[in-house]
Amino acid sequence: MAEPAAPVPEPAAAAHKRRTGLLRLAHATRHSLRGLSDGWREKAFRLEACLALVLLPLAGWLGRSWVETALLGATVLLVLIVELLNSAVEAAIDRIGPDWHELSRRAKDMGSAAVLLSLLLCGGTWAAALIQRITSHG
Repeated sequence: MAEPAAPVPEPAAAAHKRRTGLLRLAHATRHSLRGLSDGWREKAFRLEACLALVLLPLAGWLGRSWVETALLGATVLLVLIVELLNSAVEAAIDRIGPDWHELSRRAKDMGSAAVLLSLLLCGGTWAAALIQRITSHG
């Protein structure tokens, strides 16, 4: 008769998954704030965050309803979100090594393209809202 297999020890990296409730939330919040701090070290994120500090209050003025205000604000926040994800991709690629590889180039270029698309969406949405505000009568 075979002996029962010994339980496989859980890796230390997975220990955080055992946390529950407020403790898990506190740890997740700490990691998220550290991610924002790491993002702040990126020049592009700093510039976009400073623009967001101006644009988010302006969204309250420009938007004629809560939906318009939310849409304007959401496009600004989307730029920040995509920039953070792009920075995460770049950091992961850079961790692999400094050697040039076609897949690394593609990953970084696609991340950059995602930022560009989010900026175009944001700019287009804001331009349309401004044009409507300027040209509307009443």
